[in-house]
Amino acid sequence: AAAEGWGWFGNVVLGLVYVVSTVALLPTSVLTLGIGFLYGPLVGTATALPAATVGATLSFLLGRRMLRGWVARKAEAHQRFGALEAAMARDGFKILLLVRLSPIFPFNLVNYLFGLTSISLPRYMVGSFLAMLPGTLLYATIGSMLSDAAQLASGERPDAGNLDTAVTWIGAIATLAVVIWMTRIARRALRRQAPDLA
Repeated sequence: AAAEGWGWFGNVVLGLVYVVSTVALLPTSVLTLGIGFLYGPLVGTATALPAATVGATLSFLLGRRMLRGWVARKAEAHQRFGALEAAMARDGFKILLLVRLSPIFPFNLVNYLFGLTSISLPRYMVGSFLAMLPGTLLYATIGSMLSDAAQLASGERPDAGNLDTAVTWIGAIATLAVVIWMTRIARRALRRQAPDLA
């Protein structure tokens, strides 16, 4: 809660923590929830998504250069990586979007694995940003509603007639529906585009 009182500096600090967590292969979903709790769904997404993109890009570059040997050994442990590499060679940008939307790889590890493929850095950055947007918005929206959950846990009665709360719930449900729909489409498309990968 301290970061909330720091203004834009708090966003920067949380963004840097997010970047480091992504590169360090730590789970970032909890961070996205926390950022949503502090700043709401829109500002939370605007804070977490660029940080997630920067973290994913740094991991990509490390996987392509400094840590290539380590990442290659990790890739050998994932049977689907060979299929991913072949599919990326055919249609890198589309496969990147589909893999991001369909969680078939460990989320942060896949940032490093993409560094071994032939996709260019600009296409990787744009594709990652676009594909991570729905999930980031969903987690930030859920995080923004945690104050209501805390009220329920403490026995306080939430204001059921609060229009902002109702709109937030509707937005969260709609976002969840979109993410589920996009995930199903991505899985079907992966089965068509790269059967060995899906």
